[in-house]
Amino acid sequence: MDLTLISVVLALAMIAMLALGVWVSFTLIAIGGIGLVLSGNYQVDLLFSTSSWGASTAWSLTALPLFIWMGEILFRTRLSTDLFEGLSPWLGSVPGKLLHVNILSCGIFAAVSGSSAATAATIGRMTLPELKKQGYNDRMAIGTLAGSGTLGLLIPPSIILIVYGVAAEVSIARLFVAGAIPGLLLMALFMGYTMIWARLNKDELPAKTTVSLTLKQKIVAIRRLFPVMGLIGFVLGSIYGGLTTPTEAAALGVTGALALAALTGALSIDSFKESLLGAVKSACMITFILVGAHFLTVAMGFLGIPKSLAEWIAELNLSPMLLILYLTVFFMVLGCFLDGISVVVLTVAVVLPMVEAAGIDLLWFGIFIVFVVEMSQITPPVGFNLFVIQALTGKNILYVARAALPFFLLIGFAIVLVTLFPELVTYLPTTMSQR
Repeated sequence: MDLTLISVVLALAMIAMLALGVWVSFTLIAIGGIGLVLSGNYQVDLLFSTSSWGASTAWSLTALPLFIWMGEILFRTRLSTDLFEGLSPWLGSVPGKLLHVNILSCGIFAAVSGSSAATAATIGRMTLPELKKQGYNDRMAIGTLAGSGTLGLLIPPSIILIVYGVAAEVSIARLFVAGAIPGLLLMALFMGYTMIWARLNKDELPAKTTVSLTLKQKIVAIRRLFPVMGLIGFVLGSIYGGLTTPTEAAALGVTGALALAALTGALSIDSFKESLLGAVKSACMITFILVGAHFLTVAMGFLGIPKSLAEWIAELNLSPMLLILYLTVFFMVLGCFLDGISVVVLTVAVVLPMVEAAGIDLLWFGIFIVFVVEMSQITPPVGFNLFVIQALTGKNILYVARAALPFFLLIGFAIVLVTLFPELVTYLPTTMSQR
């Protein structure tokens, strides 16, 4: 059968299975099996067993369940309350006032969660009722939460960066380092936009906040952030300093999270079991998707699809910028129908040959993918963060999407910046490797 026809058949079969609600992992395995049969290779069972073993036993993948467990433990502590009460006294005089609590809290929680949905849900439960009570603009409160919730995908330790690193065989430690400056850049853009909006819409803000503390009281309040900031600094500092691997740092992070939970009185037999069960469920789901993606990669290798695509892209003589533009649209469309991790594992095997043929740095490309997936998290019809916030607020999904639109555009602007100035991504990893 002609390779083009096989590719079309497999693409249509995948779309049909996903549209019918078949699990992503099952879809990937089924399409891989169909591809092998169409290529004339009938040893599907042998190839699946060997590929699944190789996909699920990579040492770098060990960090994944550990970081997920760390987030699950901290999710059950007073972390979100401490973030709000520690930050809010310092933001009363900043244009936008307590709206910045959403942004800063999401940025901090992202560094211990690694999950976009968990970040938006946890911070939203704490901040949205308080902002509404104090009279802040509802749409802006929802928008800042929707946009900032996506930081869970970018700010290390990011689960999706671990998945990309495993799939693309790129150093996870270098990816973590590469995500630091773009993550801070995105937070700065969000805060800058909020300040400008506040200057132009003063009537949409409360005349004064309930926060009127002395400097001493503010210092006492910010001490609430010390434990979690210490844990973040310890985990990420050990990676950036070259003292530990991401897996070792994740193990230390779990130990630190358990200690914080114990010290705050949130650690019990029930909470320990719940956190462990939540981590196992999430890790198994992601690992199963990775197994399916690895099997599909093997099948496409037998068919020769990645090689043919790379040759086709090379023949088109697309500039790297034009290729990035096409891929941005491609990933955004996929992200409207799939979660971020599924987008990455579903496309890496096909896209990487094109990217390498165009001479694009795979390290930079990993951060680029995360940025685009972040945009898709707040894009209708199925942006995951939109559904999370809709559940929290009871608002119509289109209302939430309109509130998130400015932050969607800001993420797009950040993609432009890192494309024009790739050093924003590559500077820290390059500096670290030269030590």
